[in-house]
Amino acid sequence: MSKKGNNAAGVLAGLLAGAAAGVVLGMLYAPEEGKETRKKIKTKANDLKDQAVDQYGKVTEKAKEQFQDVSGKVKDQYGNISSQVKETADKVVSSVKEGYDKYKDQAIAKTTEVVKDVENELDGLKS
Repeated sequence: MSKKGNNAAGVLAGLLAGAAAGVVLGMLYAPEEGKETRKKIKTKANDLKDQAVDQYGKVTEKAKEQFQDVSGKVKDQYGNISSQVKETADKVVSSVKEGYDKYKDQAIAKTTEVVKDVENELDGLKS
């Protein structure tokens, strides 16, 4: 947006400056009295100033709209990414808990088997 906005503002400024220069030169070379020429230059300068203010307002409004549009999209994407990260983290935590519970139960079962085997061997040695 900034490059596009800068280009548009530059083109607009160039057009306005060119128009102003053309008007001034045209009036200076026109066969009229100096007082009348100055009055026309002042009127044209005011008209050009009003046009520049209007164009500035339009460009500013367009920039605001584009900023709001981009800002909204960024907020939406942030929300989507945030949700995805949370979901993924929840899945990882759940998977780790399941794995821990599974291996804990297996370890307890194996330990119980080893204890029984040791007891059986000890009982066999006593007899």
